Amino acid sequence: MGNYYQPEIETASREQIRAWQDERLVNTVNRVYNNVEYYRNLMKEKGLEPGDIKGVDDLHKLPFLTKADLRDAYPYGLMAAPLSNCVRIQSTSGTTGRRVVTFYTQNDIDIWDTCCARAIVAAGGTKDDVCQVSYGYGLFTGGAGLNGGSHKVGCLTLPMSSGNTDRQLQFMIDLEATILCCTPSYAAYLAESIVERGLKDQIKLKAGIFGAEAWSEEMRQDIQNKLGIKAYDIYGLTEISGPGVSFECEEQTGMHINEDNFIAEIIDPDTGEVLPDGEKGELVFTSITKEAFPLLRYRTRDICVLSHEKCSCGRTFVKMSKPMGRSDDMLIVKGVNVFPSQIETVLLNEGYPANYQITVTRENNSDKLELQVEMTNEMFSDRLSEMEGRQKALVSALKSMLGIYVDVRLVAPKTIERSEGKAKRVIDKRRI
Repeated sequence: MGNYYQPEIETASREQIRAWQDERLVNTVNRVYNNVEYYRNLMKEKGLEPGDIKGVDDLHKLPFLTKADLRDAYPYGLMAAPLSNCVRIQSTSGTTGRRVVTFYTQNDIDIWDTCCARAIVAAGGTKDDVCQVSYGYGLFTGGAGLNGGSHKVGCLTLPMSSGNTDRQLQFMIDLEATILCCTPSYAAYLAESIVERGLKDQIKLKAGIFGAEAWSEEMRQDIQNKLGIKAYDIYGLTEISGPGVSFECEEQTGMHINEDNFIAEIIDPDTGEVLPDGEKGELVFTSITKEAFPLLRYRTRDICVLSHEKCSCGRTFVKMSKPMGRSDDMLIVKGVNVFPSQIETVLLNEGYPANYQITVTRENNSDKLELQVEMTNEMFSDRLSEMEGRQKALVSALKSMLGIYVDVRLVAPKTIERSEGKAKRVIDKRRI
């Protein structure tokens, strides 16, 4: 079975994976304690010394790191290697306050590229493929990670970056791209453009690797149908390295975590207590092979579930579900937890494109959720009475999914601003 970039690692026994993790965790804790004053102080506050950590079973004793720690220690306070050994930084897009900057030695980049190579091979990529990387390049990790992974696999790499749709489509057709890497919202936009321009029969794509934002199963089906491909999810975060922390196999039922490099835990976001396998909670990562910027027990704020069930692809790495929302950017409207992914599911089930914008306002102490939804060209040409019927149907479908009334506004195709990076789906205007 299966396409593996490194079969001996990806299908290693659980005992072997645990042995790697135990040894690498102990080494990393020692290195961080000795070289990073900021983290040494956090450990001392908990009365911990490196010798207290003998393996993964002791992981829960260590303090958590959060984005606030990264801001406090900015720029160099969490580095565990000499600056002279570092060859690159990457930085997160769009967090408020100080930007998060992470550092890489050449070895860190090689490992990151390898993780992305595993993702490309799992999606069916080989050295005979043409890989079009349409994630942003620059400080954003998307372009850099998949570019490096594509080189490792030996694909012909098209370093397109995002945007300039005309050029994307020209190269996709002329160079016969077979794998597309970009955000799901940009993939949906490219698919829309291909269908509109009647180019589908000139496209040679077979697979897509889409990450950097949440997307629903319905959106996946929509993209797969429009482009005639298999669409694979990939997960990562700048703080832990970038895309490739985990990736989907042909089963498409969750993402295998590269456990030779990262240890995953699920915690209760309120108490910090580690939850048993199969429980839903906040995902926490510990890097165990990073030289420059190893984070121990970093809280991702992503809510998901881990599963150790046997996977038909033969990989033994634990699987994480798609993030089911965030422990922080979840919207609470009228006391109800609302995740944009729930709204997206309803839209796609009702036949709308995944182009929408949610605006939350508060009037007279009452929350109001407004949803602008783009219609397809066919819907837009319907009679007014039919459009009113559509609007009512959507309001009631959203009410049954969310439990609250949503003020739906149907708008003309192409009126909501397109995003070439992460789509800005939620505008919260409440002053809480």
